[in-house]
Amino acid sequence: MKNIAVLGSTGSIGKNTLEVVRNLNRNGYPVTVKYISANSNFELVAQQIEEFKPKAAVIFDKSAYLKLRERSLKHKCEILCGQEGVNEIAGRDDFELVVNALVGFSGLVPTIEAIKNGKDIALANKESLVVAGSLIYSMLEMSKTNLLPIDSEHSAILQCLRGEESKSIDKLILTASGGPFRDTDITELENVTLEQALNHPNWKMGNKITIDSATLMNKGFEIIEAKWLFNLEVNRIEVLIHPQSIIHSMVEFSDGSVKAQLGVPDMKIPIQYAITYPKRVESDFPRIDFKSLKNLTFEEPDFRKFECLSLAYEVIKSGGTYPVVLNGANEAAVDLFLNRKIKFLDIPALIRSALDKHTDGAKPDLENIIEIDGRSRKFVYEQAAVAV
Repeated sequence: MKNIAVLGSTGSIGKNTLEVVRNLNRNGYPVTVKYISANSNFELVAQQIEEFKPKAAVIFDKSAYLKLRERSLKHKCEILCGQEGVNEIAGRDDFELVVNALVGFSGLVPTIEAIKNGKDIALANKESLVVAGSLIYSMLEMSKTNLLPIDSEHSAILQCLRGEESKSIDKLILTASGGPFRDTDITELENVTLEQALNHPNWKMGNKITIDSATLMNKGFEIIEAKWLFNLEVNRIEVLIHPQSIIHSMVEFSDGSVKAQLGVPDMKIPIQYAITYPKRVESDFPRIDFKSLKNLTFEEPDFRKFECLSLAYEVIKSGGTYPVVLNGANEAAVDLFLNRKIKFLDIPALIRSALDKHTDGAKPDLENIIEIDGRSRKFVYEQAAVAV
């Protein structure tokens, strides 16, 4: 029996996680959902409470929290509110694994709280490692917590490294689909619409991460994640565009051998692996039909067209608190784009302005990270308002 908490249960990863739980329970690997959390979708949370019967549910939005409290539920469930509710759950001792599927900077504190309380973490919230990689890395060194990636790329690397010595790793190769604008000329990006940017060719994801995929910032974040997850310098982490999204990542070893992990583009596979790690459990998820694969292609990313990827590499080399600025500025810029306040190419432009404005010097502890994140967001919103 494994007891878990699912943070972000109403988002894309959260809903896939609950589908994985259904699959595991059908196939004789019992999993109990002890706790769930969501931002504001109290209707879906109510349905999840009735099906999975958690001990408690957390709603971040105050009005949604009040509505859920007023809702007549057949299953008796404690209803908590906000960050304090998540922190309260993290300190409880009746579950072993936190699935952190929260979107953006909001996932950082729950990751830290889970480590403090000795919970294993199945991490989909890449921003935790982007903004606080050094802090989390040092905490993990003094903890028994296992940090298991849910990203398909990092899950692939984790699987490729099973049974291998770290000193034998030559480089990691992260694959990227290239998003909806892989074949779009740079001159045409100025006028792309929100609908075009949200039309990802391979993956069904939330709006924020879909835009990050369109700019390739998502891949930039994954480079930073890989640095901390696998303790490798950035010059040994490579990105290749692989439009078919069948090979999720590869590891090249010192003898010239390469291991690759393949699978259909389905997030349930890496989610299940993180929950059952190091075991593999039967599933009824889709399989690759190799006979139908016409080709698997690879190409270099266009760093001029996808400036966000260049910015991520620059930030990794700068180190310090620059990744905090990168993430905060990106979240603000993506929010502005999703609300049709700026153009697509304004996203990297605003991020670069925020990075140019920043002067490093602060120690990357939690207090400074929160302060710099807020300052970076404010700068982007103010710059966008001036531009308008």
